[in-house]
Amino acid sequence: MITSPAFAGKRYAILGLARSGLTAAEALLASGAEVTAWDRQDIAREKLANHARLADPLEIDLTGFDGVVVSPGVPLNNHPIVARAAHFGVPVIGDIELFALARPCLPEHKVVGITGTNGKSTTTALVTHILTEAGIPALMGGNIGLPILGQPPLPAGGVYVLELSSYQIDLTYSLDCDAAALLNITPDHLDRYDGFEAYAASKARLFAMQGAGNFAVFGTTDAPTHAVMEREATRRAPGRARALDMAAYAALQPAWPSLQGPHNLENAAAAIALVEELGVARAAWEPALASFVGLSHRMERVAEHDGVLYVNDSKATNTASAAPALAAWPADPQPRIHWIVGGLPKEDGLGECAAHLGNIAAAYTIGEAGPRFAELLDGRVPAVHRCEAMGAAVQDAMAHAQPGDVVLLSPACASFDQFRDYEKRGDCFRELVLALTGQIAYGSPAA
Repeated sequence: MITSPAFAGKRYAILGLARSGLTAAEALLASGAEVTAWDRQDIAREKLANHARLADPLEIDLTGFDGVVVSPGVPLNNHPIVARAAHFGVPVIGDIELFALARPCLPEHKVVGITGTNGKSTTTALVTHILTEAGIPALMGGNIGLPILGQPPLPAGGVYVLELSSYQIDLTYSLDCDAAALLNITPDHLDRYDGFEAYAASKARLFAMQGAGNFAVFGTTDAPTHAVMEREATRRAPGRARALDMAAYAALQPAWPSLQGPHNLENAAAAIALVEELGVARAAWEPALASFVGLSHRMERVAEHDGVLYVNDSKATNTASAAPALAAWPADPQPRIHWIVGGLPKEDGLGECAAHLGNIAAAYTIGEAGPRFAELLDGRVPAVHRCEAMGAAVQDAMAHAQPGDVVLLSPACASFDQFRDYEKRGDCFRELVLALTGQIAYGSPAA
């Protein structure tokens, strides 16, 4: 656990005691802070019953508090805690800001920050993998699901690799990353922002927090990302804010089995730029890219059976995120992808997926958005199967796929109509595939 004497004797209120909130409470208490914590669920509050004051920050006097720590899931655009904290002059912050405040007391280290609408989890895991393979102490945290304050402090020379969502950046004010990447900005989470420009401005704040001498690299596929790069380049020395050079690595990509497709070339190029900034040479990063096995639910190669590859891309919860998966297996010469698509829609239409329909051999629609996807795809792909449930979709795709084809779960939708979260949806797909094929997980040792 990361603690700091900087918090000793200070007062913090914490609203929300899920993973990041509970970890923040424990780290603050261990640092000697006075903590008032609250969660609407009794079972969550019970974990701190004997350690912290239990009271709702919306109901108590916040005079003298040093911060209200909230979960990234708290919508700052409409939650009453924002006005309540402002009334008492107390900042609303997140656990990433607490980490930033703790940094001066940690052993000498560097921080890498990675954000973007899509690809940030893979890039975060890839940077961590390359650093570890190169012998540099590294750990990842943040939006990837690992609260950074819950990690053990790294020894001197270590690197903290943070995946940062816009929600986390909104709650952070002093994180000066030694190196950072903005992969892309496409419409997402617009229910939390006053339009797309406000969402893009949230991403840009990560780079505004960097010192002018620190390094930043930017994707090249969209105008908003390019605009952030141009603004940052005006205040930094030449070369300290630059675009990704994807073309430089395209010839190497076939040797990276878990990093196929144009989107993964972008992820890899970003990772290479970041680790080279940290002193990792090609002789170290090139074999590390080949040995990277990827993340669960993001282009996860689940199994191969009778020449058919089964891929779990359940984390693709919007069309912009699903489109790169559809581009990863181009028609050569025939369409190869059996696309399982649908769920709780975030948008209407096919979005960026429309550009890759020529790669689809058949679509298998599921969930609340299934009928709409069937309507959109009918006549534009060779076959559309209305399946409704995941089990039927997997069985149907398995029956129609031929050797060399890919059965791809890349839903382009949220999961909440049928599953608790995208992880449960991906787990369901994986379990069905393994049960129906009698295979073990892709790359796993035999039992």
